[in-house]
Amino acid sequence: DEAGNGYVRSEGGSVLLLKPLKQALADGDQIHAVILASGANADGARKTGITIPSSEGQAELMRQVLARSGLSAHDVDYIEAHGTGTSVGDPIEASAIGKIYGQGRAHALPIGSVKANLGHLEPASGMAGLVKTLLVLKNKAVPPALHLHTPNPKIDFQGLNLELVTDYKALTKSGDGPLVA
Repeated sequence: DEAGNGYVRSEGGSVLLLKPLKQALADGDQIHAVILASGANADGARKTGITIPSSEGQAELMRQVLARSGLSAHDVDYIEAHGTGTSVGDPIEASAIGKIYGQGRAHALPIGSVKANLGHLEPASGMAGLVKTLLVLKNKAVPPALHLHTPNPKIDFQGLNLELVTDYKALTKSGDGPLVA
């Protein structure tokens, strides 16, 4: 939001059971999602500080994870962003997401951040985002971001081909296969 001026601290946690797909299938487990690839690059080398991300570093990581996943950016139906609500960080992150996932698509890519609903769960913030993403996939819908009234003018949502989710949004897959987030 245009009025975003910092993050809201909160507390929480989550526990998920992760198994190799082959083992989960053999055990007859209920599978909620499959993680095809992951990555991290929070080395601090290309950043001004802990609160200011590197757009180039984020874009590089997104490319690497996409390559390991075997997917293309256009296979992705939703992005759960970190989205802290800061005037500096959000435009940097949105720029990286738009460059890798948004631009060149036929329709704008829906993005959101659970922090608009829960606040920043400090070290558990990634888990909160993962749980939200699982629920988005399960329910084939994205909940609206709370407190989002005026899009941040420092983010070119149209040029980046990104869609802020301000109302309940059903997700559909244009081709075969499961939804990807």
